[in-house]
Amino acid sequence: EYMGDEELHTGFLQLLAFREEVGGPTLQETYDRTFTVSMDVYGATVDYPLKPNGENIPLTIDNREEYVQLRVKYVLEDSIQNQFNAFDAGFQAVCGGDILNMFGPEELELLICGSPDLDFHSLERECRYDGYTEKTPVIRHFWEVVHEMDEDARKRLLKFCTGSDRVPIKGLGSILFVIGRNGDDSDMLPTSHTCFNHLLLPDYASKEKLREKLYLAMNNCTGFGLQ
Repeated sequence: EYMGDEELHTGFLQLLAFREEVGGPTLQETYDRTFTVSMDVYGATVDYPLKPNGENIPLTIDNREEYVQLRVKYVLEDSIQNQFNAFDAGFQAVCGGDILNMFGPEELELLICGSPDLDFHSLERECRYDGYTEKTPVIRHFWEVVHEMDEDARKRLLKFCTGSDRVPIKGLGSILFVIGRNGDDSDMLPTSHTCFNHLLLPDYASKEKLREKLYLAMNNCTGFGLQ
């Protein structure tokens, strides 16, 4: 059967905490399971053995820890083995070679996913300005709005300005980020040249107006026109 991760975790805890009382039902009688897991394959139920001859091995209080270990292995490895093999073949075809041996798992994760640290203070320190200075009111308002954002909003802002919500391996401080003046106060939305990490910002008269226009722009920047 299929169980969500949280439900499966709870079930494992209950199984491992089960106690057999004198005169009460045994774990085997209560659970009535073997070392198999049921799968739905095109409308038909198929039992997958968790170990050789698993369909003939009952779950008991003595082997329950092994059962849990095998169920976890099935969920994380065996059940996705075919899909992972296809991914691995494609990855090796495109990126395979001796160069992969130069990286450890953590380094590959950084290379593919980027740094998890959304340090916008570093980006602010390294930011350059075109038509503004760091003391211009609209710039001070901009960074105040940015530092008040939650992580999801910061990722959307990063994607709006750079084309990607991933942080470079060396952090946001390594980005050549430029904020340019795009005219006087107006109802125009902020725009960006993502290839150059260049944000074009009108000289909005208030922090509230800047926040409204910035959020509107970065929340509707995908596709042709507004979503």
